[in-house]
Parts: sequence; structure tokens; C-alpha cells
Amino acid sequence: MKSRLIAACAAALIGAGSLIYAAEMSPNPFLAPYDTPYQIPPFEKIEYGHYLPALEAGIAQKKAQIAEICANAEEPTFENTIIPLEHSGDILERVAMVFFALDESNSSPEMVEIAETFYPEYSRFSDEISMNEDLFKRIKHIYDNRESLAPDYKRSIEEYYKNFTRNGALLPANKKEELKAVNTQLANLYLQFNKNLLNATNGFSIVVDDASRLAGLPASSVAQAAEAAKERGMEGKWVFTLHAPSRLPLLQYADDRDLRREMYQGYTSLASSGQYNNLPVINEILKARSNKAALLGFKNYGSYMTDNVMAKNIETAEDLLMQIWKPAVKRVGEEVAEMQTLANSEGANITIEPWDYYYYAEKVRRKKFDLDEAEVSRYFAVDSVRNGIFTMAEKLYGIRFTEMPDAPKYYPEVTVYDVTDAKTGEHIAVFMTDYFPRASKRQGAWMSEFKGSWTEADGTSSRPIIYNVGNFSRPTADAPALLTLDEVETMFHEFGHGLHGMLSRARLKGQAGTNVDRDFVELPSQIHEHWAMEPELLKIYARDWKTGQPIPDELIAKLQAAGTHNQGFMTAELCGAALLDLQYGKLNTSEDVDIAKFEKDVAAQLGMPEQLTFRYRSPYFKHIFGSDGYASGYYTYLWAQVLDCDGFELFAEKGIFDPETAKSFRENVLEKGGSEDPMELYVKFRGHKPSVDALLRFRGLDNDKNIDVSPKAGK
Repeated sequence: MKSRLIAACAAALIGAGSLIYAAEMSPNPFLAPYDTPYQIPPFEKIEYGHYLPALEAGIAQKKAQIAEICANAEEPTFENTIIPLEHSGDILERVAMVFFALDESNSSPEMVEIAETFYPEYSRFSDEISMNEDLFKRIKHIYDNRESLAPDYKRSIEEYYKNFTRNGALLPANKKEELKAVNTQLANLYLQFNKNLLNATNGFSIVVDDASRLAGLPASSVAQAAEAAKERGMEGKWVFTLHAPSRLPLLQYADDRDLRREMYQGYTSLASSGQYNNLPVINEILKARSNKAALLGFKNYGSYMTDNVMAKNIETAEDLLMQIWKPAVKRVGEEVAEMQTLANSEGANITIEPWDYYYYAEKVRRKKFDLDEAEVSRYFAVDSVRNGIFTMAEKLYGIRFTEMPDAPKYYPEVTVYDVTDAKTGEHIAVFMTDYFPRASKRQGAWMSEFKGSWTEADGTSSRPIIYNVGNFSRPTADAPALLTLDEVETMFHEFGHGLHGMLSRARLKGQAGTNVDRDFVELPSQIHEHWAMEPELLKIYARDWKTGQPIPDELIAKLQAAGTHNQGFMTAELCGAALLDLQYGKLNTSEDVDIAKFEKDVAAQLGMPEQLTFRYRSPYFKHIFGSDGYASGYYTYLWAQVLDCDGFELFAEKGIFDPETAKSFRENVLEKGGSEDPMELYVKFRGHKPSVDALLRFRGLDNDKNIDVSPKAGK
């Protein structure tokens, strides 16, 4: 009866005539702990009609629990305030974790409809908590008396205090209401941005009906395009989309220059006009962010976002990026010159344009290193690469992955694993993989969780449920999924994030796993990319999918020799996007900005080579406009690479599977989460603070300057 009442309320929230409530619902699985192995969400029991009722029930539950905390007449302590606060809201946590995950990876018209209510309601309630005066009084009392607390508790209360003040706890009542309105506005704008991006991505395709235009493309790409056409009722033709496994091979291998240009222009104009135009949405986001920064006493939104991370301010992040940007641009000039020389020698009679970069970079690679990436991919079937990441984890950290074929899953292609200690058999985590593109999944690759890690009051541990999502090359009728080198590194990258979540031993929920400073979170992911191309591991996992033979030594040698090929382009493209993001962070605007002109002006100020553009142009820069997660923070990928390149040099020196080095990295980085200062954790592992030199060495770029990326550098 209670579930039906909640469902009726939720139906009213959505509006009459909704598709979601056309039929009687089954019992709501979010309202009680899951009765499944390791509390994996029972996906097969979850219906669209369950989300909003569970959201309302979860909000009501957490409100009551917070009211109980605030009503406690005893002096506020960490144990009677923060601990129960961390463990409150289990219904809300269950429904939010599942909804956020499936809205990104398995969306549908029904999910889009639910999202229009779910995100604003969730945002409003988050504001209500962070602006709760009675709760903040208790937090402030603990904060003012924090010196006697254990180190992780002390850091936790400092983070709580800072987060509450950054979310308006000190504002007068009228300003709190303004901030709530801005936050709700931003939640709706992020929702619109992401909806437009998904629809625009799915709405673009190139249909080829002349087989001669496919010259140069790998057989696997042609087969995937044929299957995509068949799915659309266009048998006998070939369909290419903007999803990376379709787009990138076309740009890299297609001899047809017009075909490459059509794909490039389709991608770089994504969500820039028409029904799914994100330019007006971006302008509203910029204005709302300027308003929010002003309300909270910051000179701009970038200052607000960087104040809470290792960099401390925009200028420190910019200084780091410029010391990478300059040598990268110099290298781009050298790369373009090589390409132009090759094009001239072939009588192409062209000037290298952006849609030629991938294509001629691949040609130069073949000529200089006798390395054909399309041929190399036969050694990187997705199952082989998965074996590689699991082997790396077992050799480094002593953990083992066993498939759970009968475990609940949210999509048939998901694979679920029980993660255990290889020696004792102790359960450590659940790990899920979801690797292939589909129309219901947004672009990119990511890691997140359905359940986090924490220590219960009785000392027992709740172990996490972690997942990796990707958009890798699909299998075809004739071959398994064969990954590009970039996809291989991405798979190792996201698995590194996964290890951060799986191996967490922080005792507080808010400090566990990836709950760390945003410019530290990429260290575990990026450092594990280094193992992907290490000869010792390649010989174990890289195997010819047809014969099972390991990758030959001569091919490994070619991969090593070509390791820094095209790094000018790759670095400048990434660095340019990070610098563009920071320029957006500096804006204070109440008027519309000409986004195309803004991008063009930033590129001109940077001296961006005309043969490339930003890794993400603004209308599809989801990292910074699809949420505030990486706003004024896209630089963190390069910031963290300074750390990971410096850190991996210790493994290279001691041995890539050296037990003591691995133990130190696990104990000082992976297990600690956000329980200690990130730079202190890094120094405990590495023995010194990092500098940009290691990154430049790794990418094969020359630079005489050196920057200390410790927090003091930004003060």
C-alpha cells in the first residue's frame, strides 16, 4: 500500500498521461536492502515506475535521519553527527546510483522523461542538506574543536565544513534561496546539454553506397559499417557514425579525402545548430555559473572550482599547461612537416588539413616504424586485453577475477566478476564491464560504482560494486572485437579507476575510493596505462586472435620505438581543450557569448596550429558542460600525468611488478582514498614531489623548464 501511495505521488510529479505509469508496478526493489549476491542491484526487477517513488521515499528517509541527528541534545561530536550522517539515506543512495548509471549507459525515452524530474529534485534536496542551519551548527562545532580528532576524521570534518560553506551555508536566507534557484537551473541545463548531445550524436551518419570509397579502411571497420547499415535496413551499403569505433578508423585509414572531411566536419559541428543546438544551453550555463560564483564570493567560476583542489587557483593550472603546450606545439610543426613531405612525395597535391592529420600520421608511422596499427589490432582482441588487465592486477596486488555468469546485469553485454584475494579467497569487490557502443549509451569511457566502500560501526567492511563502461570496437560476424592501441590504453585507464574503487580501505564513505581531490583522481587510472605496452605484460596477454600465438618480439620493439609518435598532436589537442576550459572559468558574464568566436580567439591567443582543433569543441565538451565535474578542471588529466609519469619511473627502475613498489602504491594511494592530503600520499609512495620533466620525457617532448605541482606552487 505504501509503495502505491508513493507511486501515485510520483506520477503526479511527472504529469498526467505519462508513459511510465501505464501498468501496475511490482514491489519497489529500492525500498529495502537488495537480497542478491553482494547486494548487486536486482536489475531485472527494476521498472521505470520505481525510480521516482524511491527518490521521494529516499528523500523522506534522509530528511528524517538528519532531523534526528540535529535533535540530539548531546554536544556535537564526530561520532554522533558525521558518522550517522555518512550512513544516512540508504534508499536514496540505492536509487541514485542505479539511475545515474543507467541514464548514462542504457538510456531510453522513458529514462529521459524521468530524468527531467529526478535531477532537479535530487539537486534541490542536496541544496537543502548543505544549507541546513542546524546541521551546519553541529559541523562547525566539531570543526572548531577538530585538533583532537584522528587524522582521517580531522580531514573529513575540514572537508565537510568547506563543502557546506562552498554550498551556501554562511549565506543569509534570501541568498540561500537564490543559490538554490541557480543550482536547480544548472541541473536542468546539464540535463538539456546531455540530451542534445546524445540525440545529435545518434542523429548523424554517413551512408556510403560505393565500395570504392572504402579503400584503405581495415576489413573490421568495413564489416562494422556493413552491420550498422544492415541494422538500419540498408543492406548492401555502409553506415559510419560519430561513435569513436566508427569515426576514428575512417579518419585514420580512409583514402577518400572527401569522406574524411565529411566525418571531421560532422564531428566538429556536433550539437552546434538545429534542433539539438547546445550553444544557447552553454550560454545559460555560463551565466548561471557566473551568478553562482558571485553569490559565494568568488571572482569567477574557475576560482570557485580550483579553490577546492590541489592546484588552488587557475594560474597554477595554467602555468603547468603552458609548459606542456609550448613544446607540444613545436612538435606539431615537425609532425605536419613530415606529413606534408610524405603527401608531396606521393603526388597528393594537397596542403595538410585537420581531416588529414590522423590519416597522414598513420602513413608516417608505417613509413618510419614499419608499423600498421590495423594489423597490430589482431593481437588485441577485447578478451585478451581484459586478461591483460586482470593479470596486471593479480601480479601487482594479488587479486583475482572470477566471472559470475548468473549475477544480475543491466544489459546483456555486461560481464560481472567476483574480485577476491588470490591467496585467501576473501571477497574484495564486485567488478562489471560494459565495453561496446549502442544508441542508448553516451560517448566516452568511464568508471563508477553501484555501491561504495566503508567501515560499519561494528568494524565490518562493506565492499564495493565497481563498473567500467566503454565504447570500444564491436565484434563482427567474422572476428572478435579487435581494439586499437588507443582503446587498449583506455581500457587500462578505466580499470585503474576501478582499482582505486575496488581496493579502497578508507573507513569513511566520503573518503573511500575515488572520493579524492579532482586533480588527484586521475593518478591511479593514468599510471596503470603504462603497463599496457610494457613488453613483460604484452608477452602474456597480446595474442593473435586466430592462432593464439603471442605477439612477436620484433613487433613489440616497433611498438616501443613508435611510442612517442604523434605525441605533439595528442598533447596539443588535449592541452588546448584544458586551456579553453580555464578561459571559460575566467568569464563573468550576464550576456550571451559568441561561443564560436570565443573558441577562435582562445585558439589565436594560444597560437594553435591550423591543422588541429580542441580535443572537444564546446557544444560536445561534456566534461565541462554536461555537469560541473570537470569544469575548470579538464587540466587534471595532464596534472595527473605529471604524477603518473614520475611515479611509473619508480616501477621502471625497480621492476614493473616489483612487490614492494606495488605494495607501497596500493597502501599509500589506492587504499587511502581521500583520507590524507594527496600530495603527502604521493610523496610517501614516491619519496619526492613530482615535476613536469617525467611527463615530457614520456611524451618525447623537450622543455628546459620545471614546475613543482605541489599546492604551495599555487599560493
